[in-house]
Order: sequence, then structure tokens, then C-alpha cells
Amino acid sequence: MRLGRFRWWHIDEVLPIEADLFGAEQWSAAMFWNELANGHFYQVATDDDGAVLGYAGLAVSPPDEAWVQNVAVRRDAQRRGIGRLLLEALLAEAARRGARSTLLEVAADNAPAQRLYATYGFEPIGVRRGYYQPSNTDALVMQRNED
Repeated sequence: MRLGRFRWWHIDEVLPIEADLFGAEQWSAAMFWNELANGHFYQVATDDDGAVLGYAGLAVSPPDEAWVQNVAVRRDAQRRGIGRLLLEALLAEAARRGARSTLLEVAADNAPAQRLYATYGFEPIGVRRGYYQPSNTDALVMQRNED
């Protein structure tokens, strides 16, 4: 498994992963294009044959705040530490860019992701009611501060 820069040619391969993991709340190709066009930091995890196993993105808001945009791992590749490696890459980039605070939103019913984020020092700071549409699922807002 390798981590590398998420490029435009990965978009077609991540869309089925988005559909499988997020259903009606999946991101569109245009949303990924917009993320890349805006210079946000995206990483992709690939296997030895170059197939996408997972991806993650980070947006930095000057002067010192970063937002985890997404962390997603293909179902058949989950529970192998790929999400952890992707998150570590995002946190390293946030630190490199001087972020003192990193935030994210996670579905309130996604306990495994919440546990992962908690192991990296993220703590719940609020709830966005009905954030994920069309399912109307709440989002838990979590924050990690650099000491």
C-alpha cells in the first residue's frame, strides 16, 4: 500500500467508493474537481497495482484552522490501518501549514470513525442537526488542538 497525491485521474475511481460508502450523500465528480482546483490537500491510498483503496482531504483556512474534508476507505480494504495512515497524513499537512486547530464533521451514527478520531485527540464540540442530506443524519463536530 502506498500513499500519494490525489490527482484528477483518481476521481473516476473514487466515485464508486463514494457511492458505496455514502449512498445518496456521496460527493459528485464536480465536488472533487472543486477541491483539487482550490488547492486543498488530498491523498490517495493505492495497492501495488495502483487501484485506489482510500482517500482523504484537508482544507486549510488561514491563519490557523484546518478542516478534514473526508476520509474514506473501500469496504474490502477497511480495518487494515489505511484510514489511520490517511488521517495521519492530513494531520501532518495541517501542522506543516501552521494549523493550530483541526476540525471535522462525522456522522453521529458512525461510531468506528468517531473512535478513530478520538485516538488522535479529536473531541466532540457540537452537533449539526440534519447535516447529512437526504438522510437528515446529524453530524458530530470534533476538534483537535495543537499544544
